[in-house]
Amino acid sequence: MRNAQVSRNTLETKISIKLDLDGTGKAVFDTGLPFLEHMLDQIARHGLLDLEIIANGDLHIDGHHTVEDIGITLGQAFNQAIGDKKGLRRYGHAYVPLDEALSRVVLDISGRPGLVFNVDFVRSSVGEFELELVHEFFQGFVNHALVTLHIDNLAGDNAHHQAETVFKAFGRALRMALEVDPRMAGMLPSTKGAL
Repeated sequence: MRNAQVSRNTLETKISIKLDLDGTGKAVFDTGLPFLEHMLDQIARHGLLDLEIIANGDLHIDGHHTVEDIGITLGQAFNQAIGDKKGLRRYGHAYVPLDEALSRVVLDISGRPGLVFNVDFVRSSVGEFELELVHEFFQGFVNHALVTLHIDNLAGDNAHHQAETVFKAFGRALRMALEVDPRMAGMLPSTKGAL
């Protein structure tokens, strides 16, 4: 079973995450950040992950700590759920359009954290959600999931569409990388013998 349950409690946030990498796209969220929840739902549905995230953060200040800590905790849950990585495809990629917007996400379950984030949002926020926090979410995720992640928004005139294509493509790329390759049964997808 590739699943995990992780909690993170600090003076700024209290986060609880349940993750099943072999789910059906079920999602339950209570974060106080509706736009982020809409984006997290894209990861669950397009990645076929079951995902529950309950977060209580210092939103009276702003969303920064909550978004970053959700990314950190999700990364920890992912790293725990992934197990020994034997038999995985390891690499995943996806292009996702939404009307005028198009994003590409490429990832490697490498054991090495790295983020390349090329997204120039056409405005700074969607509703009350500050879009610079999208980067903070993914930085927190890669640092603790130990994956290499390249995110490129290739087109878009609508900031909501830009963000949604990023999260959908991330979900799809995760789904591909997490698939078990029957030809790799019991083997690590690495010439080093370690990931």
